[in-house]
Amino acid sequence: MAKARQFADAAALFYDDTTGSADLPDAYVTTAVHSGIAAADVVCIRRLGAYQASGAHQEAVALLKRADADASKHLSRLLSLKSKAGYSANPASRADVDAARRAHLALLEAAESA
Repeated sequence: MAKARQFADAAALFYDDTTGSADLPDAYVTTAVHSGIAAADVVCIRRLGAYQASGAHQEAVALLKRADADASKHLSRLLSLKSKAGYSANPASRADVDAARRAHLALLEAAESA
């Protein structure tokens, strides 16, 4: 849980609560993705006793679905944003930031209650 919280805290540095936007949208989305991945691992470990360590994202989503179907939808959404935010010349949009925020916070909540 510490790793998930660490990434969430880092993501928060890029997010402005007063405007509801991120100053550095790609950095925000990327750290939110890592927060969500770490939180998903916590859910899997606590509920299934295992997590997907290979980095195969679709396998991680499938494993998480066994532990928490709703949480797996959030992880899938985050992973769909990963390449655009991390590797594309096109910056993450406001909608991407909003989606990443909702998804990683939902995964943190799932991990905390797992």
